[in-house]
Amino acid sequence: MNLENKNIDGEGINASEKKETAFGNLKYLIVGIFFGIVFVKAEIISWFRIQEMFNLESFHMYGVIGSAVAVGVISVFLIKKFNIKTLQGEKIEIQPKTFSKGQIYGGLLFGFGWAITGACPGPLFAQIGTGATVIVVTLASAIAGTWVYGLIKDKLPH
Repeated sequence: MNLENKNIDGEGINASEKKETAFGNLKYLIVGIFFGIVFVKAEIISWFRIQEMFNLESFHMYGVIGSAVAVGVISVFLIKKFNIKTLQGEKIEIQPKTFSKGQIYGGLLFGFGWAITGACPGPLFAQIGTGATVIVVTLASAIAGTWVYGLIKDKLPH
Protein backbone atom coordinates (compact mmCIF):
# COMPACT_ATOMS: atom_id res chain seq x y z
CA MET A 1 0.00 0.00 0.00
CA ASN A 2 1.30 3.44 -0.90
CA LEU A 3 0.93 5.38 2.35
CA GLU A 4 2.05 8.70 0.90
CA ASN A 5 -1.20 8.90 -1.08
CA LYS A 6 -3.35 8.35 2.00
CA ASN A 7 -4.56 10.84 4.56
CA ILE A 8 -4.81 10.08 8.26
CA ASP A 9 -8.19 8.39 7.80
CA GLY A 10 -6.72 5.94 5.27
CA GLU A 11 -8.60 7.49 2.35
CA GLY A 12 -7.14 8.85 -0.91
CA ILE A 13 -5.08 12.02 -0.94
CA ASN A 14 -8.02 14.09 -2.18
CA ALA A 15 -10.38 12.78 0.49
CA SER A 16 -12.00 15.67 2.32
CA GLU A 17 -10.89 16.24 5.88
CA LYS A 18 -14.41 17.48 6.63
CA LYS A 19 -17.01 14.79 7.19
CA GLU A 20 -20.55 15.13 5.86
CA THR A 21 -23.63 14.49 7.94
CA ALA A 22 -26.26 12.07 6.65
CA PHE A 23 -28.44 15.07 5.77
CA GLY A 24 -25.44 16.75 4.10
CA ASN A 25 -25.12 13.76 1.78
CA LEU A 26 -28.62 14.42 0.45
CA LYS A 27 -27.15 16.79 -2.14
CA TYR A 28 -25.26 13.86 -3.69
CA LEU A 29 -28.47 11.87 -3.99
CA ILE A 30 -30.18 14.81 -5.69
CA VAL A 31 -27.28 15.32 -8.11
CA GLY A 32 -27.23 11.56 -8.81
CA ILE A 33 -30.94 11.52 -9.61
CA PHE A 34 -30.52 14.55 -11.88
CA PHE A 35 -27.55 12.88 -13.58
CA GLY A 36 -29.61 9.70 -14.10
CA ILE A 37 -32.44 11.70 -15.69
CA VAL A 38 -29.93 13.35 -18.05
CA PHE A 39 -28.57 9.89 -18.96
CA VAL A 40 -32.07 8.65 -19.76
CA LYS A 41 -33.07 11.73 -21.78
CA ALA A 42 -29.79 11.71 -23.73
CA GLU A 43 -30.35 8.00 -24.50
CA ILE A 44 -26.85 7.11 -23.34
CA ILE A 45 -28.18 4.26 -21.20
CA SER A 46 -29.95 2.72 -24.18
CA TRP A 47 -28.69 -0.75 -25.05
CA PHE A 48 -29.50 0.03 -28.69
CA ARG A 49 -27.39 3.23 -28.66
CA ILE A 50 -24.50 1.33 -27.11
CA GLN A 51 -24.77 -1.42 -29.74
CA GLU A 52 -24.86 1.25 -32.48
CA MET A 53 -21.61 2.64 -31.09
CA PHE A 54 -19.83 -0.72 -30.99
CA ASN A 55 -21.09 -1.58 -34.48
CA LEU A 56 -19.86 1.83 -35.75
CA GLU A 57 -23.38 2.67 -36.93
CA SER A 58 -23.89 5.99 -35.12
CA PHE A 59 -21.85 8.94 -33.88
CA HIS A 60 -24.22 9.65 -30.95
CA MET A 61 -22.26 7.89 -28.18
CA TYR A 62 -18.88 8.96 -29.55
CA GLY A 63 -20.13 12.54 -29.43
CA VAL A 64 -21.24 12.16 -25.81
CA ILE A 65 -17.95 10.51 -24.78
CA GLY A 66 -15.90 13.06 -26.73
CA SER A 67 -17.80 15.92 -25.09
CA ALA A 68 -17.15 14.41 -21.64
CA VAL A 69 -13.43 14.09 -22.39
CA ALA A 70 -13.31 17.72 -23.59
CA VAL A 71 -15.11 18.95 -20.45
CA GLY A 72 -12.69 16.90 -18.31
CA VAL A 73 -9.60 18.26 -20.05
CA ILE A 74 -10.83 21.85 -19.77
CA SER A 75 -11.81 21.33 -16.12
CA VAL A 76 -8.40 19.92 -15.14
CA PHE A 77 -6.67 22.76 -17.02
CA LEU A 78 -8.75 25.37 -15.16
CA ILE A 79 -8.22 23.65 -11.77
CA LYS A 80 -4.46 23.70 -12.29
CA LYS A 81 -4.24 27.18 -13.82
CA PHE A 82 -6.39 28.99 -11.25
CA ASN A 83 -5.61 26.72 -8.25
CA ILE A 84 -9.32 26.07 -7.78
CA LYS A 85 -10.26 24.62 -4.41
CA THR A 86 -13.13 22.38 -3.30
CA LEU A 87 -16.37 23.84 -1.96
CA GLN A 88 -14.90 23.30 1.50
CA GLY A 89 -11.82 25.37 0.54
CA GLU A 90 -9.44 22.40 0.36
CA LYS A 91 -6.67 22.14 -2.25
CA ILE A 92 -7.25 19.76 -5.17
CA GLU A 93 -4.17 17.69 -5.93
CA ILE A 94 -3.99 15.90 -9.28
CA GLN A 95 -1.42 13.14 -9.00
CA PRO A 96 0.74 12.16 -12.00
CA LYS A 97 -0.25 8.87 -13.61
CA THR A 98 2.10 6.14 -14.77
CA PHE A 99 1.35 3.79 -17.65
CA SER A 100 1.06 0.05 -17.12
CA LYS A 101 0.25 -2.68 -19.63
CA GLY A 102 -2.47 -3.79 -17.22
CA GLN A 103 -4.40 -0.69 -18.30
CA ILE A 104 -4.58 -2.12 -21.84
CA TYR A 105 -5.87 -5.47 -20.57
CA GLY A 106 -8.30 -3.80 -18.20
CA GLY A 107 -9.56 -1.46 -20.92
CA LEU A 108 -10.14 -4.38 -23.29
CA LEU A 109 -11.95 -6.36 -20.60
CA PHE A 110 -14.04 -3.30 -19.72
CA GLY A 111 -14.87 -2.69 -23.40
CA PHE A 112 -15.85 -6.31 -24.01
CA GLY A 113 -18.09 -6.28 -20.96
CA TRP A 114 -19.65 -3.00 -22.05
CA ALA A 115 -20.31 -4.34 -25.56
CA ILE A 116 -21.77 -7.62 -24.33
CA THR A 117 -23.99 -6.21 -21.57
CA GLY A 118 -24.82 -2.84 -23.10
CA ALA A 119 -23.92 -1.18 -19.82
CA CYS A 120 -20.91 0.53 -18.30
CA PRO A 121 -20.76 1.16 -14.54
CA GLY A 122 -21.87 4.81 -14.68
CA PRO A 123 -25.46 4.33 -15.82
CA LEU A 124 -26.21 0.94 -14.23
CA PHE A 125 -28.51 2.44 -11.61
CA ALA A 126 -30.26 4.62 -14.20
CA GLN A 127 -30.87 1.54 -16.36
CA ILE A 128 -32.28 -0.34 -13.38
CA GLY A 129 -34.38 2.71 -12.52
CA THR A 130 -35.96 2.69 -15.99
CA GLY A 131 -37.15 -0.86 -15.43
CA ALA A 132 -34.33 -2.79 -17.11
CA THR A 133 -34.10 -5.07 -14.09
CA VAL A 134 -31.94 -7.62 -15.93
CA ILE A 135 -29.12 -5.10 -15.44
CA VAL A 136 -29.06 -6.20 -11.78
CA VAL A 137 -27.03 -9.18 -13.10
CA THR A 138 -24.53 -6.74 -14.64
CA LEU A 139 -24.39 -4.74 -11.40
CA ALA A 140 -23.75 -7.88 -9.36
CA SER A 141 -21.06 -8.93 -11.85
CA ALA A 142 -19.39 -5.51 -11.64
CA ILE A 143 -19.35 -5.70 -7.84
CA ALA A 144 -17.98 -9.25 -7.95
CA GLY A 145 -15.32 -8.24 -10.49
CA THR A 146 -14.24 -5.32 -8.32
CA TRP A 147 -14.02 -7.61 -5.30
CA VAL A 148 -11.96 -10.21 -7.21
CA TYR A 149 -9.64 -7.48 -8.52
CA GLY A 150 -9.12 -6.27 -4.95
CA LEU A 151 -8.09 -9.79 -3.95
CA ILE A 152 -5.62 -10.35 -6.80
CA LYS A 153 -4.33 -6.86 -7.70
CA ASP A 154 -1.04 -7.33 -5.85
CA LYS A 155 -0.38 -10.52 -7.84
CA LEU A 156 -1.00 -8.95 -11.27
CA PRO A 157 1.90 -7.79 -13.50
CA HIS A 158 2.66 -4.06 -13.41
